[in-house]
Order: sequence, then structure tokens, then C-alpha cells
Amino acid sequence: MKIIIADDNSFIREGMKIILSTYGDFEVLATVNDGQEAVDFCKNNEVDVALLDVRMPNMNGVEATKFIAEHTSCKPMILTTFDDDQYIFDAIKNGAKGYLLKNTEPERIRDAIKSVYHGNTVMQEVVLDKLKSNIDGSKKAETKIDASLFTEREMGIMALIAKGYSNKSIAKQLFISEGTVANYITSVLGKTGLEHRTQIAIYYLTGSLE
Repeated sequence: MKIIIADDNSFIREGMKIILSTYGDFEVLATVNDGQEAVDFCKNNEVDVALLDVRMPNMNGVEATKFIAEHTSCKPMILTTFDDDQYIFDAIKNGAKGYLLKNTEPERIRDAIKSVYHGNTVMQEVVLDKLKSNIDGSKKAETKIDASLFTEREMGIMALIAKGYSNKSIAKQLFISEGTVANYITSVLGKTGLEHRTQIAIYYLTGSLE
């Protein structure tokens, strides 16, 4: 797996390079100082996964995520010290395939990169908790989306996704099969142009596809 690391702290990015290079699965092609350098490298080279910090000069990690996701085959993944709600929302909406904090154990970072490489989306527990906290404690999830675009069943499934329910839990809650849940999710993704269920949760909570 070909990786780049973007972080304006040279100690962190070089340290991460050393750690990841000890795993035979990874080849760290480059370490760069900011989001713009990450974008430029991904445009001109074949990169599988880009590890991006959030706060960087010239172009931050959230902005770089959007460009990399839209214009390259590379999968952007946030690795940062910041778990600010807006950073999380924006990164996921912009196409981030993962959001982890730097204090995560190296083995978990390794496993997350591999999972993202294989097409999955990886969110650390604290990040998922941030998403779910928007509606925790409320009897009904408030949504800002136009309900007329979706069937009543699709709206119900999106609400449960926003609450953090798995497909299996949704199926049990609604007395339908997991395959039927998956079909409804596919329908929602098709109507919205979103790519995965975490983005559905963000969309349901914020009403924004941008």
C-alpha cells in the first residue's frame, strides 16, 4: 500500500513514517508539510491512502480531503489531534474515509489504513460518539433535510443510522431483513450522491450535502 503523510509538524510526520515503514504492508512515498503539497503529490503520483492532519498551512486537511477524494483515486484519511465537531462533519462530508486521533495505538492506525485501503470507512469511537451526541438524550432525532425526497421508510432508516445503529440493529428494530436495510441505504446513497452510511448520518443531522 502506497501512503503519504501530510502534517506541518516534522517530528510527527517523520515519526509516523518510521512507525509505518516497520510494517511490510506499507510504502511511505512521501511526507509533506501541508494540504496543498499533499494534493499536488496525489495528482502526480499513484497514492493509495493519504494521511492528513487537520490544521496545516496553505491548505488544511479538510480542504485537501475534498480535492483528493474528488480528483484522484487516493483515499484520504484524517489523522489528527483535533476531535472538534465541525472538523469531523466537514471531513466526512468532503469524502474522508477515516478519522482517527494521533494518540491511537500504532497497530490500530495500521489496521485502519488497511481497512480504508480495502474500501471501508473507519471512525474512531470518540469520533462516532461526537456524531451520536448530536441527538443523544432526545426522544426524536431532528433533521434538516427535505423529507419529500425520501420515502417514510428511508427517513426512518436514516434516523437510525444517525443514532449509530448498525444494519443488523436497524433490521431488528424495523422487523425487516438486513438485505432490505442495505437496499434502502443503497437507494438513499443513489438519491443523495453520498458514498457511505457515515455521510448519511452527517447529512441527516446537518441537511447539507456540501
